Amino acid sequence: MRFLFALILSAGSAYATAAQVLSVTEVAPGIYTHRGVHELPDTKNHGAIANIGFIVGEHCVAVIDTGGNPQQGESLKLAIKHATSKPVCYVINTHVHPDHIYGNKAFKEAGVKFVGHEKLARAMATRGAYYIDKAADQLDVKLTADDIIPPDIAVKDHLDIDLGGRTLKLTAHSAAHTDNDLTVYDEQTDTLWISDLLFIEHLPVIDGSLKGWLAELEILESHPYKTVIPGHGPIVKDWPKSMQPEKDYLEMLLTEIRAMIKQGKYLEEAVETVGYSAKGQWQLFDQFHRKNVTTAFAELEWEN
Repeated sequence: MRFLFALILSAGSAYATAAQVLSVTEVAPGIYTHRGVHELPDTKNHGAIANIGFIVGEHCVAVIDTGGNPQQGESLKLAIKHATSKPVCYVINTHVHPDHIYGNKAFKEAGVKFVGHEKLARAMATRGAYYIDKAADQLDVKLTADDIIPPDIAVKDHLDIDLGGRTLKLTAHSAAHTDNDLTVYDEQTDTLWISDLLFIEHLPVIDGSLKGWLAELEILESHPYKTVIPGHGPIVKDWPKSMQPEKDYLEMLLTEIRAMIKQGKYLEEAVETVGYSAKGQWQLFDQFHRKNVTTAFAELEWEN
């Protein structure tokens, strides 16, 4: 099922004057997603690049990430109202990155609980001022402290939340894509909302731990989920096969960087040589690969 609402633009900034709009697709019974785009966040897309959506229970709705700007959050809220008369009871932020949390304010109202990894609040506090300062220049979006909403409920290990006839199982992961990754599993449809622990087509981005990410993937690949919703890219129906390109890329970084460190090579050489055999396999490779090598090298040079 697809809900597409007309986009109405008037004079001036498209971001400022766009009518509330979002398209969502029902990818499993009661699970709706809006697919993002493989672009850097900028003043044209206003940071709206990630997969976001919601899950409908008998009593209420859980939002899974709210989008890359406040307007997208409002648009998602409208999409929910068109899909169901059930109220929103939870907003689940899967991690701290702007494209997943900047729509939070749209859902800040009585009866709504925000949920996140136990380390999410600290990450928001650490990055919040920087995010607010850079949003206008980088995204053409004005933010205030009210837009960075930390969780009311912190998940340390696991947490079940009940939407009425539908229980979602939340898991707080060890450092991987970030140090505050959270996944959402719907047992009713065997759907895992894995968010940015899985990138399809878009180069994976390391902002946590390379070794930790590989360890989490090893655990997750042991379960043959029927549907997996990545943070970026199309919905997955062939898990864990669809995860293999990401795993191969991360393992290549691990192997090649370890070899360079063993040979006494330095970071400067690593960023120019490691991993370039994968360049043709990923979108946004040039924008993120060197950063991945830098982050991974810093982690691996101290492992022994």
